[in-house]
Amino acid sequence: MIFLLVSFLACVIGAICGIGGGVIIKPALDMLRLGTVAEINFLSGCTVLAMSCYSVGRSLLNRDGGIVLDTGTPLALGAAVGGLLGKQLFSLLQAAVPDPSTATAVQAVCLGLMTLGTLLYTAKKDRIRTHHAKSRLLCLLIGLVLGLLSSFLGIGGGPMNLVVLFFFFSMDTKTAAANSLYIILFSQLASFLTTLATRSVPAFQPAALALMVTGGILGGIVGRKLNKKLDNRAVDKLFMGLMAVIVLICVYNLVRSLL
Repeated sequence: MIFLLVSFLACVIGAICGIGGGVIIKPALDMLRLGTVAEINFLSGCTVLAMSCYSVGRSLLNRDGGIVLDTGTPLALGAAVGGLLGKQLFSLLQAAVPDPSTATAVQAVCLGLMTLGTLLYTAKKDRIRTHHAKSRLLCLLIGLVLGLLSSFLGIGGGPMNLVVLFFFFSMDTKTAAANSLYIILFSQLASFLTTLATRSVPAFQPAALALMVTGGILGGIVGRKLNKKLDNRAVDKLFMGLMAVIVLICVYNLVRSLL
């Protein structure tokens, strides 16, 4: 039931803030030692894929205007390619460091630094000049980097999506959240299909996968409803509080892996 609870709570917050949920699931399961690095990456990715499918599908069917297709689609396509590159980069890391705790430590450091940077930017974003990027090539390149980072870290998506959408495209918090989930959907789908095609699915507990996917979809349903009721300021506060907690978890995981 821990798998169900973690995935549900993570995806509720992930759907509200547009971070998918993997950025919570990955360090939380690492902290609880509920699987190998590869297994946790896979379970987290599948959960985020299920949640983003629901959230994006409902948004497009309802035509609520949250997803900006002209910008979001090239970003999402770039993220799909980046997700494949990130997956290969993680495989290289696993091959280079046979000790799983070392791979966990590397991911914890990268995720912690990225999350801390995101927290600082979000706290100061009202004072930072933003842009209105239109170039599709730039969107593809930005999406590529986002997909690579999220796939390598095993978080499915992440806080960097929001920072990029704030800075390069001047989106408000709730619009950025909707487009972030759209990007996450593409990158996670590409990563999942590649895993199946290359027959590189790690050993995992089927019951855990079923519970996490169920929790992810339920979390997406609840999170989407809450997102509509909250204003941008409330979402920002929730997001920053979450980033602070994730930084602390990453520090804990790093220290534990080094001991």
